[in-house]
Amino acid sequence: MKIRTRYAPSPTGRMHVGNLRTALYAYLIAKHEGGDFILRIEDTDQERYVEGAVDIIYRTLEKTGLVHDEGPDKDGGVGPYVQSERQKQGIYMKYAKELIDKGQAYYCFCDKERLATLTRTVAGKEINVYDKHCLHLSKEEIAANLAAGRPYVIRQNNPTEGTTTFHDDIYGDITVDNAELDDMILIKSDGFPTYNFANVVDDHLMGITHVVRGNEYLSSSPKYNRLYEAFGWEIPEYVHCPLITDENHQKLSKRCGHSSYEDLIEQGFLSEAVVNFVALLGWSPEDNNEIFTLDELVQKFNYRHLSKSPAVFDYTKLKWMNGEYCKAMDPDRFYEMAKPWLQEVITKDLDLRKIASMVQTRIEIFPDIREMVGFFDKLPEYDAELYAHKKMKTSRESSLEVLEELLPILEEQEDYSNDALYQTLLAYVEKKGCKNGYVMWPVRTAVSGRQMTPAGATEIMEILGKEESLARIRRGIAKLKEV
Repeated sequence: MKIRTRYAPSPTGRMHVGNLRTALYAYLIAKHEGGDFILRIEDTDQERYVEGAVDIIYRTLEKTGLVHDEGPDKDGGVGPYVQSERQKQGIYMKYAKELIDKGQAYYCFCDKERLATLTRTVAGKEINVYDKHCLHLSKEEIAANLAAGRPYVIRQNNPTEGTTTFHDDIYGDITVDNAELDDMILIKSDGFPTYNFANVVDDHLMGITHVVRGNEYLSSSPKYNRLYEAFGWEIPEYVHCPLITDENHQKLSKRCGHSSYEDLIEQGFLSEAVVNFVALLGWSPEDNNEIFTLDELVQKFNYRHLSKSPAVFDYTKLKWMNGEYCKAMDPDRFYEMAKPWLQEVITKDLDLRKIASMVQTRIEIFPDIREMVGFFDKLPEYDAELYAHKKMKTSRESSLEVLEELLPILEEQEDYSNDALYQTLLAYVEKKGCKNGYVMWPVRTAVSGRQMTPAGATEIMEILGKEESLARIRRGIAKLKEV
């Protein structure tokens, strides 16, 4: 049997990390076995529909490399792949009426006021449960209500006694009390199917073999299975993924600021790093390796090794992983991605490509660049105490001496390449009979005004050029004399 999985998002905005993980796992399950990955747009909840959200879905799948084999733009013979288009064709109503004929569903004409009064205590909790009032309407009463144009929904007819057991590939066999099932709505009063009903019908008609979703849908699975059984359809394999929480073990929400794929991209993360990280939210490889390309994930992913425990979205770990991807990037690609961030803080005509190469192995996310390279454009205000460094055995006095002795030498030098400048400073070190740091520290401090820089003194001076380098050294001398 060929594996067929689907990603069925609702177009309600940006793609949540949990939805991206669902898409990724569905993709990996299919591709690991040489199967098909289908995209289906579930837009039956018209109130939550967001204009432009379908474009976000396509764009995110493209950027993450999760290429679908079938979808609204790739007809595989079981379309349409948009639920509102399927609804217009009457697909859902046809199957709902088939259930009515089998006694597995019924028309319900109850108004909101009556429904609000229906509460029941189950397992110590007060819940709203429909009382099957309309199940007992006669054919004549139903016909009269329909003829009068009374609003109605179509409900599933579930048993109220006994239990239902279903199997999940991660959580095993789960048994629920039928009293908790409720007669869920299949067709809403606007004629659109509910998410639960449309999923079952579409998954069957599209030949879906494995259904991947979050474990919040575990409680709905018995209702799905009863629908499959009522139709006489084969039940797919269920793969329920663990909850994703923030560092405080609360459900990952929009308020945290990094709950969606686009949030993370805007914060300077690489798409491939995000995909790698999301793959590990609930799944662990058999070895200790944590860095995988998408192709490597396809080869190694085994959904039967998913965890039942909640997965913590460790933002610090994601930053580390992104840094590893930055280090491994092709320099030209890194420069193109770093360029906008460099141009935010560097307005002077400096060699941005060289500056990019300096920071490539030092950043975790691209916004780190701004703080790291701002001194190239403008020397920041700094305290003269920065010149004193115990490890380098420098003091304000020794630094002033070094800078004053080097200034005329550097004024005479014409070649301001890194190599030439480095040789000049080394020659001074040898003549003075001191260690490199004794000289390099005050020079780097003078030209950067920073304790930490992405490059050494002479590399910085090469970027700044002779005139600016000398101006900054003179400013350093003046600052040290002021103390």
